[in-house]
Amino acid sequence: MNTRTFTFSSTHNPWAIGFDGWFDRLSQIQTANEATNYPPYNIIKHDPENWTIEIAVAGFKRSDLEVELAEGVLSISGSGEKAEDEPQYIHRGLAKRAFTRKWTLAEDVIVEGASLQDGVLNIDLRRIIPEDKKPKKFEIS
Repeated sequence: MNTRTFTFSSTHNPWAIGFDGWFDRLSQIQTANEATNYPPYNIIKHDPENWTIEIAVAGFKRSDLEVELAEGVLSISGSGEKAEDEPQYIHRGLAKRAFTRKWTLAEDVIVEGASLQDGVLNIDLRRIIPEDKKPKKFEIS
């Protein structure tokens, strides 16, 4: 698989004037999750308007997880705090360290809900297209 890296720097795009903020935001999106690959996740596209983000959170309780949408950025965090009654592990293969994952959502994408099942956190997303933005067909007279 051939992987390409694009840099969205406004200084390198003479063909786009007035889009500096957009290019800066795209650069932030590009590097937001590059620092870590924990926890692993999937993004499932059900159809052009519906997606699910699946995040492997084995060992986390509902109370350890937080899902937040602010200013178009979906943040999912897990606290890695140890419980007072946590056992002494001889071997710990299930990492339970703190994490934050972020995704920038398009203006017309909303979070439908979040659920935790079998160690997987599911975030359901849906695109809402306003009536005035939907394609219109006109009858020719």
